[in-house]
Amino acid sequence: MMLKRTNYPSLPEPAGPYSVSVRHNNTLYLSGMTAFGTAAQGKSMAQQADALFKQIKRVTDAEGISMRDLIKVTVFVTSMDELGALREILVKHYDGAFPASSLVRVAGLFSPEVSIEIEAVFALPS
Repeated sequence: MMLKRTNYPSLPEPAGPYSVSVRHNNTLYLSGMTAFGTAAQGKSMAQQADALFKQIKRVTDAEGISMRDLIKVTVFVTSMDELGALREILVKHYDGAFPASSLVRVAGLFSPEVSIEIEAVFALPS
């Protein structure tokens, strides 16, 4: 069994006791990512989502995969008010390869300046 925990120099250090990603055999699990610490912090949910996908792209680039390898996402939002704009951002970044997906409305995330958090699971080449 292959198990590898990774933090990426192109991303902020985790704020707690976790790894940004864990690779298990041919699957890559990403911890929940937010726009905290980016220029999008405190801005609209769509702007935060766009910033999140830029961070995810840094991970996929480092791992030699693309968004087309995305298997499953879980999206946590604090409001459904910007759902239309959020869906547009998701469609743009999925590049036509729509993953299995869950959308969960939560009472709050770890900071009031964060309105969206995304977890992702990717398939890795053998």
